Amino acid sequence: MREGKILLVDGMALLFRGFFATAFRGNFMKTSSGVPTNGVYQFLRYFLDAVDTFEPTHVICCWDMGSKTFRTDMFEGYKANRSEPPEELIPQFDLVKEVTEAFNMPNVGVENFEADDCIGTLARTFSTDSEVLILTGDQDILQLVDEGISVAIMKKGQGNYDVYEQTNFLEKKGITPKQIIDLKGLMGDTSDNYPGVKGIGEKTAMKLIKKYDSIDNILANMDQLSKGIQTKIKNNLDLLHLSRELAEIKCDVPVSCPVEDALWKYDKKQIEDKFTELEFTNLAKLVK
Repeated sequence: MREGKILLVDGMALLFRGFFATAFRGNFMKTSSGVPTNGVYQFLRYFLDAVDTFEPTHVICCWDMGSKTFRTDMFEGYKANRSEPPEELIPQFDLVKEVTEAFNMPNVGVENFEADDCIGTLARTFSTDSEVLILTGDQDILQLVDEGISVAIMKKGQGNYDVYEQTNFLEKKGITPKQIIDLKGLMGDTSDNYPGVKGIGEKTAMKLIKKYDSIDNILANMDQLSKGIQTKIKNNLDLLHLSRELAEIKCDVPVSCPVEDALWKYDKKQIEDKFTELEFTNLAKLVK
């Protein structure tokens, strides 16, 4: 019997989502001293709604620690298609961590790894004793769904979530969580900028994974594939293996967080003071 529910928050996913959801209307929100706060404000709205919806006993927020990671060492082009963050967002990276600290919530990140890797490692560790729920907008994290680990994908509009669990995953996605890694290996990922097998898109990749289960099994049965697919795979074998490795979230990174540090318990006055400083007067009512 697992005790408690630990919410692992993909901090960057919420912050970026919050920033762009408000920035496209030109609504950057600034304090009277000129500090932009729109991303932090919307991050809080998303976060507080999720806490209200899922009622965790413990909460941890995970962050990327810069753009250079072991994946960029493996493949120079990894995420190289992404532009620099907008100048109004840059000061909000530190500001959002000040806000999460005001809730006495641990901020976790490890140099050379992505937030996803920290989330994966902590999820594996905590799921032996507790229920783990990951909050994100990033579909890549679905590969972590397992016994005791579920993922809430934020959908359009606040308060809308698509919750994936071990019991409903196959019905929702048509493949297993682990097969997401091999699917990405075959089709690549345009948002993370790695290629997979050139000429194989999602439809063909899904068909192959459903029929053969894994990349290893596909390679073992190459003679059964059409000549066109055989040629594509043979011509891109190195990229196939590389893409699969890039797609896999590491669940053994050097990160830890004592569960007692993550207890969802905060000093309301401390939060109200922070909200006053940021001029978030109408958010105070969301803190119960």
